[in-house]
Amino acid sequence: MRIPVISKGGKPLMPTTPSRARRWIKDSKAIKKWSKLGVFYVQLTVEPSNTKTQPIVIGLDPGKLYSGVGVQSSRFTLLMLHLVLPFKTVKDRMEQRAMMRRGRRGRRINRKLPYIQRAHRQARFDNRKQKKVPPSIRANKTLELRVLSEIVKLYPVQGIIVERVMARGDKGFSPVMVGQLWLRKQVEKQFSIEPSTIQGWETSNLRKQLGLPKDKQDKSRQTPETHAVDGVTIAASRWVKYGITSINGMGWKGQINITPSQFVIVKRPPVSSRQLHLMVPAKGGVRRKYGGTVTRHGFRKGDYVEATQGAKTFCGWVSGDTEKQVSVSDASWKRLGQFTAKKVRLIQRSTGLIVLSTRRLSNLLPLKESV
Repeated sequence: MRIPVISKGGKPLMPTTPSRARRWIKDSKAIKKWSKLGVFYVQLTVEPSNTKTQPIVIGLDPGKLYSGVGVQSSRFTLLMLHLVLPFKTVKDRMEQRAMMRRGRRGRRINRKLPYIQRAHRQARFDNRKQKKVPPSIRANKTLELRVLSEIVKLYPVQGIIVERVMARGDKGFSPVMVGQLWLRKQVEKQFSIEPSTIQGWETSNLRKQLGLPKDKQDKSRQTPETHAVDGVTIAASRWVKYGITSINGMGWKGQINITPSQFVIVKRPPVSSRQLHLMVPAKGGVRRKYGGTVTRHGFRKGDYVEATQGAKTFCGWVSGDTEKQVSVSDASWKRLGQFTAKKVRLIQRSTGLIVLSTRRLSNLLPLKESV
């Protein structure tokens, strides 16, 4: 295991051992901190003795519902992440928005008038010729970018490798392919790193060569063996490749160490935007409040809080409020209870992420029989 280290000015340095980090904190040479991904790191209060860095690579296995991320050096696996993507949530909300908008436009038109006299809105532009990323795909890529930006703040990343998804069939347009191109441009723009790509079959072959387990039974399981293992494998392709090993043959060349590391589950809080129009018009024209991030008690939806009810204490995220109470939910956004606002204590302001960080190290145990 290695602890991320950043300099006095916030520049990422090479990770260190836990014992050395504890010694730095004890000698007041560093202070302990936690990132927005729930990763413990130290920030130096003195000038570092050495600022040289070794190659550290991020591997990204993008998906439609889940993505896997691995941070790897030649000697250590530094971090594994499982991203729960908001594809379904955004898609359902966009369909609901379109239905509500169609209903409002239908109610606005007086159908008793001749067609020419009706208040139809004129087309302002041709919205079929724009090269936009669909909202559901864009939400996925935005979450992946957010996680990458937090990782780059902790480690001196020198490369980002992304698995390339190829569109199948004879379709001339693929939203997934458009999303990949958009992600590539954003990575180059934000991190000044040109990401490289790897094919899916190359990831599969390398994973088998490294002897890493892959859970293909249920991809929704939040374990390192579902998606994070592919992120680690993609990052390992920086050091292990298939090629010419001798004059008479080909094989795998290079060396990599896969070690236990912290495993983090990241998702986006399913907070609804402020809804200005309801599905059914309210009686009297007074709309009830729905959605938004502001509560009446000084908390924001997504804040991590500690709530007390009798002799029990709960930790969770603010998900709603009433006139006198605050609703607190767990990581699955299931309500733990409604608590009196005075008995809710703020621990951390909302970061736009729900992070479940495992306290113990997760190990990708090699398969018994390596292919």
